[in-house]
Amino acid sequence: MADRDVTTTGAGEEPVPAGRPRQAAEEADAGPGGPRGDAIPGIPIPRRARHRDPDRAGSSWAWLFLLPALILLGAMVVYPIAYTIWRSFYNAAGDAFVGLENYGDLFTDTATFTALKNNAIWVAVAPAVVTAFGLIFAVLTERIRWSSAFKLLIFMPMAISFLAAGVIFRTVYDQDPNRGVLNAVIVSVHDTFVESGQYQGVRPRDTDQLTAQGGGFVTADPVPATEPVQIGFVALPPDRIPSDAVQAVPPPDGPGLRGVVWLDFARGGGGEPNQIDPNEVGMPDMSVQAVQDGRTVDSTKTGPDGTFAFPELTSGSYTIRLPSSNFGAAFNGVTWLGPTLVTPAIIGSYVWIWAGFAMVLIGAGLAAIPRDALEAARVDGATEWQVFRRVTMPLLAPVLVVVLVTLVINVLKIFDLVYIIAPGSTQPDANVLALQMYLASFGGGNNQGLGSAIAVALFLLVVPAMLFNIRRFRQEKR
Repeated sequence: MADRDVTTTGAGEEPVPAGRPRQAAEEADAGPGGPRGDAIPGIPIPRRARHRDPDRAGSSWAWLFLLPALILLGAMVVYPIAYTIWRSFYNAAGDAFVGLENYGDLFTDTATFTALKNNAIWVAVAPAVVTAFGLIFAVLTERIRWSSAFKLLIFMPMAISFLAAGVIFRTVYDQDPNRGVLNAVIVSVHDTFVESGQYQGVRPRDTDQLTAQGGGFVTADPVPATEPVQIGFVALPPDRIPSDAVQAVPPPDGPGLRGVVWLDFARGGGGEPNQIDPNEVGMPDMSVQAVQDGRTVDSTKTGPDGTFAFPELTSGSYTIRLPSSNFGAAFNGVTWLGPTLVTPAIIGSYVWIWAGFAMVLIGAGLAAIPRDALEAARVDGATEWQVFRRVTMPLLAPVLVVVLVTLVINVLKIFDLVYIIAPGSTQPDANVLALQMYLASFGGGNNQGLGSAIAVALFLLVVPAMLFNIRRFRQEKR
């Protein structure tokens, strides 16, 4: 059986299968250099069959599958960009070529120039602040026990749309402390240390008796210590009458200068001016000062019925002064959405949303830092601040740059928060390029030529940051 399967060869040669010519076997085994790599003179080398390149075949199939996406990309991205550039050279109606006139309006039109300045503020402030907070949170969460829960709370705003976040912060920044959370906190802290007047807005019934002075009131003429003083006020809303106020009464008899301060108005009307009538209440807790020769000689406060007394002032004449502390307007918080603070306020809401994004990326970068380098620095005697500044920060710099550039790209396109948070009266002060592009084209301006120019300018501002990010990604990949 073995003789039928193989043909015996000479010493040192391998067996050749039976029925297979030796020359054919040698030609099949021959490579470019002959059998086992050595060319045999006089024997032609067979030409190898050409095989298809599998990489090239796979590339063809990849382009075939990418073709629908490329068509969609061209229709939805490339064509709109090209048309926007073409449209930016025409007037508002689109029927006259105006060249670079629309681009000149970027710097001459007041609204557009304000938007350009605000965009510069956004780019200079928002990415740096978000990156700083993200770095702080990422470093601190490595040192606390409930780091996962803390990261979840910080990252949670990323799950909220900009529209919803804008509605939230429109309420947070509300001027009314009863609705605006931020002003409610500020007013509570302020009122803890500074007492506001509870009778703001009132005015004297008899303007000949009292004259305004320094935010308060004084009697026009000195009052003898032996004569009672009756001072009536009006214009105090019923809901602001102190709860402990009772029926006003004339000053009681007794030694010293005495008087009464009351609300010279009763619900339902009626009564006589400058006279204490039924249902007219006193004005309690009002500060009253007795002044003589420009110097305050005594002070007191009115009771629930509005009466006051200076028992020790039994002779002479005095000017009755009701200081401004009684009438000072209540502190109602900060006008966050006014012309001055509207842009910083909106940037604050942006920081609240995106700090979690920066924290997650920077935290991933911190986790990739070799712990041996940190421990070696500590063994060499470096403090935690020195380790952070001289070891952690240099190793983390590439991640910080990527986060910063990504946020710059995002900030240049900011639109939703400004449109939702800024009230109509201060929206021009908070305007940005993306919002101005919308307003100029579709929001009432009806000037798509200017809107297209703004869009092209915004695109040109974004492109360098995008190219920088792409370049860094390619360098890291290599």
